[in-house]
Parts: sequence; C-alpha cells; structure tokens
Amino acid sequence: MPDVRHPVLARFSPRTVGIAAAVVTVLIWTSFILVARASSDPARGGVLTPFDIAYCRILGASLILLPWGAWLVRQDRARGVLGASWLRVSPLPAHITVKLGFFGGLLYALLAYSGFAHAPALHASVLMPGSLPLWTALLALWLLRERITPARALGLALIVLGDLLVGGLSLLGAFDGGSVWLGDVLFMTAAMCWAVYSVLARHYKLDAVRATIAITTLAAVTFLPMYTALALTGIIQSSLFHAPLADIAFQAMFQGWGSVVISGVTFTQMIRHFGPVRSTMITAVVPGLSALGAVLLLGEPLHWNLAVGLLLVTAGILFGVRAGVPVASKKVAATAA
Repeated sequence: MPDVRHPVLARFSPRTVGIAAAVVTVLIWTSFILVARASSDPARGGVLTPFDIAYCRILGASLILLPWGAWLVRQDRARGVLGASWLRVSPLPAHITVKLGFFGGLLYALLAYSGFAHAPALHASVLMPGSLPLWTALLALWLLRERITPARALGLALIVLGDLLVGGLSLLGAFDGGSVWLGDVLFMTAAMCWAVYSVLARHYKLDAVRATIAITTLAAVTFLPMYTALALTGIIQSSLFHAPLADIAFQAMFQGWGSVVISGVTFTQMIRHFGPVRSTMITAVVPGLSALGAVLLLGEPLHWNLAVGLLLVTAGILFGVRAGVPVASKKVAATAA
C-alpha cells in the first residue's frame, strides 16, 4: 500500500505533523491511565467492570469508525479498488484487519482494563507505556530487521531503568500478597500486544485512519454482540444495564472517541514519521507524567525515585530520538530515491 499522506496533513511539514501527533498521543495516554484506574477501582466509586469499560470503549469508537470505514470502502470501490476491505467496513484486507484488531483492539483493551482492577496507576505507568520501547525494539529487530544502534541501546537502557525507578518501591511489593501481581502481568501483556500492533502498522505502511478503523472493526463484530448476549442473560457479571447513563456515555466518549479514535490516528501517524522504536521512546514520557498524576490526583504515595526516574527517562528519550537512522538504512533510502 503506498504511503500517501492525507490531503489535510499535506499542508504541514512531516516534522510538524509528527511532533503534533506525538504531543496529542502522550496527553491522551497519560489521561487514559488515570481515568481507567479511577473507573475500574471499586474503592473509588467505579461501578463498571473492566469488561464493561472495554465494551464502552469499543462501542464509542464503533459509532464513528464503522460508518467512516464503510464510506472509505465505497470510495475505494468507486475507484476500482476491489478486495482491499473486510465485511465492507474495514478499509484494509481481512488478514491485516484481523491481525491489527486482535492485538491492537480487542486483546489490548481487555488486558489493560482488567489490570487496572488489580493494580494501582503507578504500576500501569511503569509496566504499560514504560515497557513499550523494549517490546517494540525487540519486535522491530525480529520482524523488520531494524538494527539497534549503540545510542538507541543506551536510550532503551536509560528508559527501562527510569521506568523501574518511577514505580520501584511499589514493584518490589507486587508479590507480597493479594492480586497486584496479576495486574502487573496483565499490564505487561497489554504493552506487548500494543507493540505488536505498532510494528505491524509500520510493516504494512498503513494509513493512520485506516489502521485505526481496522483495529475497531474486529472487536465491534465479535466482542460487542457476544458480550451483549452474555450480559443480558446474566451469564457474566456486568453493570452495563444498571449503571448511570452518564457513566456509560463518559466512558464511550473518553475511552472510545479519545483513546481509540483520536490517539489511534495520532499514534499511527507518529509511527509513520518517527518509526516504531523512536515513537515508543517518545511515549516513554507517559510513565513519569501518569505517575505524577497518580500522586497528585489519585493520592498514591510520592517517593524520591519519581524525580530520578523522570530524569533517566528524559535522558533516554533524548538518546533514542536523536539516534540517527543506521548508515545501511540511509544507503538503501538513497538507492531507492
């Protein structure tokens, strides 16, 4: 698929678009961690279960993305592009839609929200966006054959060390008892799923809008009807049909429209500009910001390791983002040009 920029984005330089996409992504991801923890924790008045919140996320995103996807498919067919869609809703082929939707849409949401029911936001700050650079670097090395330069390796090491320090004290007590350890495992697995999605998006050179529609399509046509039936029959515990409408509407708008539609487009656009490894290094500021928000807004304890961790993460980002493209890649690009 050709890597053609959207007509609106063509008015701005690639650098401007990439930086703007990075800023929006970081802000939404930071808010996502704080809102998801506050919503999933019964002790803070949360009434919806983790799967309920995932349902609202998928439903809210589907209201925008599925009609958008159907319109794109009709436009493609009008231009004579056949076979590049799935169910006439996803504007990407079936095999790509299923891969993206399984890892970046369905599995990520179910794992992440389930983790927030067991572990605090500080754990999520460290183990979700904080572990993305490592997961993505390993996957890009394996699938995309992207070489990890010494500068980028140093950046990864600093980011990992900084992320561990931000939540170090709480991580040390993760296995003391209770179910906190389960939340930690779920966070790590969710981060790995999102890393798979980011590398696949780069591998297929996907348009940001089409990729975001694809990750929602699979969840919309599989999870939504199945979960609705299970909740209505009482087979699973759900508060969807008993919770205040305002709570459901808020989750659908924030989790669906914000966390999926807006950040999905900006994250994929950021990948197209910076690449998957450097993109996830940029999002490594999210652990520090969300940890600070957890301290100020959720009342989670503040320790000295927060300040040191933020400094290490910032240094890691500078090393990673400023690390130039490997010489071999530059030669290939010059040859292609």
